[in-house]
Amino acid sequence: MKAKVGDHLLVEGRTDTQHRREAEVLEVRGEDGAPPYLVRWTDGHEGLVFPGSDTHIQHAE
Repeated sequence: MKAKVGDHLLVEGRTDTQHRREAEVLEVRGEDGAPPYLVRWTDGHEGLVFPGSDTHIQHAE
C-alpha cells in the first residue's frame, strides 16, 4: 500500500452493521509511501494508522 499526503484511506466495515470509515492522510511515516500514516478521521480525531486488508486508498487528484 502506498499513499501520499492528501489521499484518503477508506476502511470498509467488517460486518453489515459497521459503516465505512474515511480519513485524510496528513503525514506518511513509512518509506516510499508505505505505512504508517498520520490521518484525520471525518470526526476530527487524528491518529497513527497501520492499515489492514479491509483498507484501500482513494488517491487525491
